[in-house]
Amino acid sequence: MSPRHEIYEVQLRPVMGDRFQATGFPDIGAAQYERPIVADDGSVSWEPALLVESAQSVANRLEAAAWDGTQDVPEAVVAGLPWVRVVNTDGEFLTSSRLEAHRLASAFIREATTSDGTGMLAYIGNVLDLQDDRPLNAGHIARAVAGLDPFSLLHGVFFNQKEWVGQPKLARAITGVIEAQNVRPVYSGGVKRDEVRHSIGENKAGAAEGYGSVPFQRVEFVAASITAQFVIDTKQLTAYGLSEAATETLIDVARWEIRRFLNEGLRLRTACDFKVVGGDEELASEGELAASILKSASEAPEFNGGEVLTVTWSGDKGKRSK
Repeated sequence: MSPRHEIYEVQLRPVMGDRFQATGFPDIGAAQYERPIVADDGSVSWEPALLVESAQSVANRLEAAAWDGTQDVPEAVVAGLPWVRVVNTDGEFLTSSRLEAHRLASAFIREATTSDGTGMLAYIGNVLDLQDDRPLNAGHIARAVAGLDPFSLLHGVFFNQKEWVGQPKLARAITGVIEAQNVRPVYSGGVKRDEVRHSIGENKAGAAEGYGSVPFQRVEFVAASITAQFVIDTKQLTAYGLSEAATETLIDVARWEIRRFLNEGLRLRTACDFKVVGGDEELASEGELAASILKSASEAPEFNGGEVLTVTWSGDKGKRSK
């Protein structure tokens, strides 16, 4: 571990066989590249490598680890941390600050209203104490965000609306990525069969409409090694100036997300399911981290006892709540 980072490098292998399916991107497909290997004498050789899961995708999976999608609430281990719940005008759950890509800065939150009719755009600006002709108070902003949803301190948030004077931005403090080293492609394919329509012609709907037998190809990969890497920026979290209990909670939540992801979230796609084969020994168990989180969260004044702020999004277009 470095003075400012906690770094985990975890070795993975496919659950079944050797092949796996990498993440793909529009127009470029799988992200293949050459990885530099520097020898002791300084000479450099290159080996084929592959981005198995991008940083943005791993970030989404880490956040999802702490959400119970069956009940639309946070997992019990983080129940002591505040969050913003968004409902419609009938009181039905829509989304939350834990689910939205922009977290507290989400359109569904900033365009919502509190129970007394206050627009969240103004509410957040007041809580953050954003004022013109005055420098941003980073410590106050961090404490205010911790009282709304501390996950925005872990995973980052950008208050980019012009009404939020100064547009404060908090960087992500936890990052992860999965890469494969010394890779080779595996080409295969198959046929989507139509057992009803055996032929197509000018007057018959065809493959474009989903009819007919259509051959396809696919590319998978094999690799000498597959590594999941995670970095927690502990210096950034400490620099917010929160209480010791709050800082400890945030760091332990980051560790817990990593551990939960390694334990339960490594089925990335149908043909991409991994298991841990080493490198996670320094990371505490889920149970140990959960116990620590529950204790420290209850002692941190910034978290307001885990109070949930419920706001209403009306669905009005082109109309801002002031």
